[in-house]
Amino acid sequence: VVVVLRGDPYSGGAAAAVKAIRERLHEIAPGGLLGGIPAENYDIEQTNARDTKLIVPLVLLVVGLILALGLRALVAPAYLMLTVVASFAATLGLCTFVFSRFGSEGIDFDLVLLSFLFLVALGVDYNIFLMARAREESTGRGTRKGILVALVDTGGVVTGAGLILAGTFATLTLLPLEELVQIGATVAIGVLLDTFVVRALLIPAITYRLG
Repeated sequence: VVVVLRGDPYSGGAAAAVKAIRERLHEIAPGGLLGGIPAENYDIEQTNARDTKLIVPLVLLVVGLILALGLRALVAPAYLMLTVVASFAATLGLCTFVFSRFGSEGIDFDLVLLSFLFLVALGVDYNIFLMARAREESTGRGTRKGILVALVDTGGVVTGAGLILAGTFATLTLLPLEELVQIGATVAIGVLLDTFVVRALLIPAITYRLG
């Protein structure tokens, strides 16, 4: 049986229609199948959503363990991971707003997972670089003085690396594929936010206050 949807086959409404048609179809014929591009897109989105729920906690767990072993501490890795998650959430929220307001109907289905992997990997690199230096400096200077010295000593390298990475990912916005445009813009904005706000202000401030 051929079914043609009235609306956009790539829209959220099409995904809802696929779900409803399948439910009705299985009531009539439990072994019945529904195919076509809207059904394939719906299946991919559902699979990606399940993968995201599995991969995100695993990544956070592995990264947290690496930070704990590298810094030989428990409190610092905890708030470092919180800053990474907060930075990602802020980036995703900002980009979702921008994409929805300027030319896009929403975000691509795999944007959350891909941007999360990129931003967590890059953010944790900066975390390890800054905090490892702070740990070295704090041995003789104390934690508060050590984090300030580490911030000054690593600031130029982190800023330069952040600008290079942001510029590299920003080049994806020149391509004609909306998926790559969204990924490139999201990672570029996230890296800049991570470089100039999280790494330069938030983490040093938290470390300084906690001592």
